[in-house]
Amino acid sequence: MRKIFYMIMVLTIGACVSTTGTDGSSGSLTSRPDADIARDAGRQPEAVLDFLGVAEGMTVFDALAAGGYYTEVLANRVGPDGRVYAQNPTFVLRYGNGRNDRALTDRLAGDRLPNVRRLDREFQDLGVLADSVDVAITALNFHDIYNNSPEAAAAVLKSLHYVLKPGGVLGIIDHVGNKGADNKALHRIDPTLAISAAEAAGFVVEISDVLANAEDDHSQGPFAEGLRGKTDRFVLKLTKP
Repeated sequence: MRKIFYMIMVLTIGACVSTTGTDGSSGSLTSRPDADIARDAGRQPEAVLDFLGVAEGMTVFDALAAGGYYTEVLANRVGPDGRVYAQNPTFVLRYGNGRNDRALTDRLAGDRLPNVRRLDREFQDLGVLADSVDVAITALNFHDIYNNSPEAAAAVLKSLHYVLKPGGVLGIIDHVGNKGADNKALHRIDPTLAISAAEAAGFVVEISDVLANAEDDHSQGPFAEGLRGKTDRFVLKLTKP
């Protein structure tokens, strides 16, 4: 039986913010780049991490980390006693003539995020022990994998399921697509497809509307003028039994 609960790179170092999680816990996001902080209003990272249950001391996995926006958010949340894996396969590192590769290199330069371990690896061999990760997350990219190949998306889910501890969580954030629309062209996905894929991979599914935007009718892509950073997005919390 489906278990769904509806719940509510330019780097400029030196900016500081401090927030409080919805559960009352302190979420310290210090010394983050100004460019990242400017994206927070649309991404609500603290609310997302609260929903996924990310806490200090955890081992977490940023899948398809790209330039590392969520890598840094996670590094601050888990603290010095935690660990963050920032994973990118080759196609992500090469995107935009190596833009993601350069951005992540700059972000980690000088050991400024000492609890982060960079993983330039494919999903077929992540190099991480089975049952060793508390929480994994992948943001705004599952649609591309699924829309190009549902089989490839299933393989990604299987790999992340493998590294998660029993009771561990995978978070998927993505742009909502309408059923029957050309979501490949729009860089969106029908949430029911993501949920079905997650259940087939052995996860128990919860969904949050923390990034919902009723003003987005899903008819434009996420890079349309006035829509970037403001799309209607779903957040799935996938628990490994």
